[in-house]
Amino acid sequence: MENIVKVGISDYKIAQGKNKLMTLGLGSCVAIVIYDPAKKIGGLSHIMLPDSQLFQGRKDLKIEKFADLAIPVMIHEIRKAGSTKNLVAKIAGGASMFQFSEVSKLGNIGDRNVKMVTDILKQWQIPLISSHTGGNIGRSVTFDLDTAKMEVKMVNREKFEI
Repeated sequence: MENIVKVGISDYKIAQGKNKLMTLGLGSCVAIVIYDPAKKIGGLSHIMLPDSQLFQGRKDLKIEKFADLAIPVMIHEIRKAGSTKNLVAKIAGGASMFQFSEVSKLGNIGDRNVKMVTDILKQWQIPLISSHTGGNIGRSVTFDLDTAKMEVKMVNREKFEI
């Protein structure tokens, strides 16, 4: 029986088999799926910010919020759940939701999130096999662990499959 595993903002979940991982409301956030096609084990993380550097030392630091912290932890959990070393990834999100006359000192968070996620995947030697990023429209995604298909739904648009 199929089960939908919901992933909130600044969170990640690991699942396998006949499950679907789903997250809603991606604006500048990035959804990253890391998946073992042979074992059908994977995780989905809803990344809010690219890196934790500005927040180091805080007692309330939530690792799931940051790409640099959440992705390595998620990879370790996927491997602990029995995956092989042959992981692949898909990403969606990273939109520029607001237009400012001046670029903020933090820059475009959506672009920075996408860059950080792709850089981390390269460091871990995990191929990015498909992506649906950028633009200025929010997205929601569902990833089917059984078929490895990611459905991307943009606000007031058709669904895409990547």
